[in-house]
Amino acid sequence: MTLAHKIQLDPTVKQERQLRKAAGCARYTWNWALAAAEAHYKETGKAVNFGELKKRWNREKPDWVRLSPKDANQQPFTNLKKAYTNFFQKRTKRPTFKSKHKNRDSFYLSNDKFRVEGGRVRLPKVGWVRLTEGLRFDGRIMSATVSRTADRWFISVSVDTAHTPKHGEEALGVDLGLKHFATLSTGEVVDAPKPLKASLARLRRRSRQHS
Repeated sequence: MTLAHKIQLDPTVKQERQLRKAAGCARYTWNWALAAAEAHYKETGKAVNFGELKKRWNREKPDWVRLSPKDANQQPFTNLKKAYTNFFQKRTKRPTFKSKHKNRDSFYLSNDKFRVEGGRVRLPKVGWVRLTEGLRFDGRIMSATVSRTADRWFISVSVDTAHTPKHGEEALGVDLGLKHFATLSTGEVVDAPKPLKASLARLRRRSRQHS
């Protein structure tokens, strides 16, 4: 089972600037690839070959791109190819350009590009960044996504937990929903408490007693 643990980062001011640059690099790469793919389709009526498109990018990309982690300017091609596949199979809308003000800052890291040790993580081009908590799951680290929400930065680490849990420890997947508060990976359903319903019933009972 693969589980993701999202942990808040505690970067220095200098590290935060690097994180913003990496996210900007990922956004720029996505937009460049999308523009090239759309132009190719208009000219030829055919879908672009993403392998060839990536080779072209590696020849033409700006020098400042190299100041950010490599995955920040490589993974967007994989993401865009998947987005087009989902679009042509009518599962999602057509891919759109990303805006600095409308889209969340984020970038991807493969498992050989970063390392987690206790309460810190080493990110390429950024260095060791403090974590607000340690990694919760044991197992093989698969990948990570660094993202920003408001003025806080997070890293979501995907871990393959195909191992025997420690005594007294069990990892569970949790899916939050509307019909049920939570559905566990074991199939167990947890209903949300309903304090308002109970309070209204108690209020009606007290009102009758008062009358």
